[in-house]
Amino acid sequence: AGRVDLRNIQMVTIDGEDAKDLDDAVSISKEGPVYHLGVHIADVSHYVTEGSALDKEALKRGTSVYLVDRVIPMIPHKLSNGICSLNQGEDRLALSCLMDIDEKGNVVGHRICETVINVDRRMSYTSVKKILVDNDTNEIMKYKELVPMFHMMEEVAELLRKKRFARGSVDFDFPESKIILDENGHPTDIKPYDRNVATKIIEDFMLAANETVAEDYFWQDMPFLYRTHENPDPEKMRKLATFINNFGYTLRLTDDLRPKEIQKLLSEIEGSDAENLISRLTLRSMKKAKYTTECVGHFGLAAKYYCHFTSPIRRYPDLQIHRIIKENLHGGLSPKRADHYDAILPDVAVQTSAMERRAADAERDTDK
Repeated sequence: AGRVDLRNIQMVTIDGEDAKDLDDAVSISKEGPVYHLGVHIADVSHYVTEGSALDKEALKRGTSVYLVDRVIPMIPHKLSNGICSLNQGEDRLALSCLMDIDEKGNVVGHRICETVINVDRRMSYTSVKKILVDNDTNEIMKYKELVPMFHMMEEVAELLRKKRFARGSVDFDFPESKIILDENGHPTDIKPYDRNVATKIIEDFMLAANETVAEDYFWQDMPFLYRTHENPDPEKMRKLATFINNFGYTLRLTDDLRPKEIQKLLSEIEGSDAENLISRLTLRSMKKAKYTTECVGHFGLAAKYYCHFTSPIRRYPDLQIHRIIKENLHGGLSPKRADHYDAILPDVAVQTSAMERRAADAERDTDK
């Protein structure tokens, strides 16, 4: 009751073949010059309530950890792969960010609301790539009622990406590897994990939703958890500039370094022998992104406002802000509740940032 019913809206999830915790679905349509993009996120906070045993354990874990041979989930499988997961053909509760996007890629209007959805198809990145890039007739026939939607998604993602790139967003496109194991857990093969047109579509849509939500809550001046990436340390940038000079590249250093400068460097070294070395060094010279209660912007994305809204099944910060958003939708935060969030959020920020780093280290170690 009281939810916006979107079950008749055509929508899909697009994930890797082996994903089980599906926390985002997407929908798109067009009216005149305006696209309507819906990003529908599993309403985990409906099931994992503040202060419950589940919640305490989730905060302790901070994030799901994706190791080579297993996933250690933040919330139990019954929830993460079951009732919270946006499984095809099942009614599911969601928190939706509905955005109106003009033909220049600007988000000109939005609405955040509690919804009930029913996903039409669970798609994989590979299938969508076959449809959009390879023009694979079998795939196109198999999903023919969805094909126009995928083409429109590609169009909108392109607009969003162009706009983000124009303001200086930095895209480190490091090849990731997928390690294949036999039944005894011994690695038998290593394959590149490709970013293709479909992974980029989802990336662009999630970034748009994360920014839209962050900006909305920043201007409402509410206690919130932001994903921030501070400007690089000038000293580290000087060292980097000196180093790349040996390769004939320059970095224009000003007091207020712009992401555009890093972006320019990355496009200059693209395809060169030193690309791998310099881009990894550049990444290391930048600061690590973290969670904070202050909105100080995201340098790497060249975004003034950014938060993590789209993955509450596997990240605690998303779950935390879902609670604030929902409380706000249900008549706003009372001064008492605002004080409560002001009191707990700094610790949540520190804890989730630390757990994220721990998970990344563990993932790197098992890959090694």
